[in-house]
Amino acid sequence: MLKNVFLKTLRDQRVSLAWWAVGIAALCLFLVAYYPTVSRTPSLIEFMEEAPDWVKAFIGESAEDYTSPSGFLHGELFFVMAPMLFIIFAVSRGSAAIAGEEGKGTLDLLLANPIPRRRVVLEKAASMAAATLGLGLVLWASLSVGAALFDMDISPANLAAASLSCVLLGLVFGNLALAVGCLTGKRGRSVGIAAASAVTTFFVYSLSGMVKALKPWSRISPFYYYIASEPLKRGLNAAHALVLLAASLALGALSVFLFERRDILV
Repeated sequence: MLKNVFLKTLRDQRVSLAWWAVGIAALCLFLVAYYPTVSRTPSLIEFMEEAPDWVKAFIGESAEDYTSPSGFLHGELFFVMAPMLFIIFAVSRGSAAIAGEEGKGTLDLLLANPIPRRRVVLEKAASMAAATLGLGLVLWASLSVGAALFDMDISPANLAAASLSCVLLGLVFGNLALAVGCLTGKRGRSVGIAAASAVTTFFVYSLSGMVKALKPWSRISPFYYYIASEPLKRGLNAAHALVLLAASLALGALSVFLFERRDILV
């Protein structure tokens, strides 16, 4: 008899999680190994200073100090690539949690066990959070080891702050995918809505420095609370982290509410 949805979900996903961890570690080590070449290219500073505004918008606020460790990691990893990977991972887990099981016809077998619907959703959400946090630890450890190996002068505490912010951002969209899946039972729809929300809010934040009409809307974007405080330079902004955490918890609670009040497809 199934007694622990949380552990079973992690066990079922252990192989894919291991490959994700290997990929993220390899990416981090490659980027850090490449940094000494960048730091010895002063002409990049002049290029970034003269770059068009739209280029700077997509590299972030560290455009002028691109050759510094924090500026390099911000532009090459934490502004686009890392959040994209964590969002893809969390959304894939969130959409599979309920809607994926329902689409495969296994959700009714799961609910046939003496487990309340509330517990199923909460333990599925907890497994997603644990797996995403595990990848965040891999991200932090890989960058910390790489920084030590290649003499990149950056604080491990700031790397931890940026990695945690990345985890929290991913969980916002992962829980959004979970909530849509609990509402509709359609995995494709949950992936689509979560992905469209991520892309839209990214562009709202990244272009708000150029387009005045978007400036007032930048603070509704999760990306603002993820990166605007520059955790690689200044450490974790507790208020911004709490906003992302609160959004994830609210969406998780919404998922429970929606799933308990919907008939599932058999």
